Amino acid sequence: MTDINVWAAIGFILAAYAVVGNDALQTLGTFINTNGRLHWSVLFVFAGTILAVTFTYGFIEYGGDPSFGRLANAKKYPPIEVVQWFHAVPALALLLLTRLGIPVSTSFMVLALVATVQGLGSMMQKSLIGYGLAFAVGGGLYLVLAKTLEEHFERNRDGQSKLRWVLAQWFSTAWLWSVWLMQDFANIFVFLPRTLKPIEAFAGCGIIIVMLAFTFANRGGPVQKILQTKSAVTDIRSATVIDFTFAALLYYFKELNNVPMSTTWVFLGLIAGREYAFSFMQKKVTTRTASKVALTDICKAFIGLVVSVDLARGLPALVEGRAIWEGTASMMFILILNGLLIPVGLYLGRRDRPTSLAAAFSLAVAAAAFFTFPIS
Repeated sequence: MTDINVWAAIGFILAAYAVVGNDALQTLGTFINTNGRLHWSVLFVFAGTILAVTFTYGFIEYGGDPSFGRLANAKKYPPIEVVQWFHAVPALALLLLTRLGIPVSTSFMVLALVATVQGLGSMMQKSLIGYGLAFAVGGGLYLVLAKTLEEHFERNRDGQSKLRWVLAQWFSTAWLWSVWLMQDFANIFVFLPRTLKPIEAFAGCGIIIVMLAFTFANRGGPVQKILQTKSAVTDIRSATVIDFTFAALLYYFKELNNVPMSTTWVFLGLIAGREYAFSFMQKKVTTRTASKVALTDICKAFIGLVVSVDLARGLPALVEGRAIWEGTASMMFILILNGLLIPVGLYLGRRDRPTSLAAAFSLAVAAAAFFTFPIS
């Protein structure tokens, strides 16, 4: 791709708002929750400054590549030669799902359309591993902290106003926000050339900052409500522990390789493990409640994944006038994913024991399918 046409600009703007709005839950959600007493503009200036500094560092360090090298592998994530109308559709779908409060994976929704078979498969596998590792880390960490540090926080609620905790939370937010941006800039800049001129790059950065302002003005938007259902997330000290843990996980996967991944799935895994640990160690959270919360979140994320795969396979096929799938394995993969939407949808509508078991089994089948069937 040599030029930035109208559809590239539209896709970029939609992705910028949807990505920042959706992932405010993960990276800035606890920051917004625990600093509700401050005007949103104060929080915005802080986050906007971190964004500008991180972007400038990446642009210089990676020779004009705003994606921090996440899209450098042209075999897996080839540049779009000419951006057309259908390339912007996933970004629009992401925006709509975000407005409905569904924690969609921006990586799957936006990058699936441009990723090759190997690229999409790598993203899926890394994201599943990310969810599992985050679940284990969150569960293991809070099995220790739930009866020690977290109960200390509850007994000493005035302690969260101490300067050291305020500074620790703002520092942890800065680190988390920066590491997340290094992962997810690729989801926004995928519509533009892999290497940008300075004026193009910083114009794009300015647009993202404007979209960030809208997100803060809305206090995180509808997706923020998901975080508010979790245990002890308004205490600044608890929020600091969550942010440090999440940032450490993202940094680990960033250093592991350059394959893009779903930071949303890592976040949901961490929070799910944390809720289960609370259910084991504290009576105020039951295992049934933790299971329902975790299953509801991952079911919503699964819907977003299926939508992204359908758009990635269906839109180009529609435009080119060919079959959605090519080969038996691809057909089976797509049919399985879409078929599993039935029990997942029933669970979200009823959330009783039979539908819970059906949804959990369906997600297990989907996970096996991600590692079994190539998307050709």
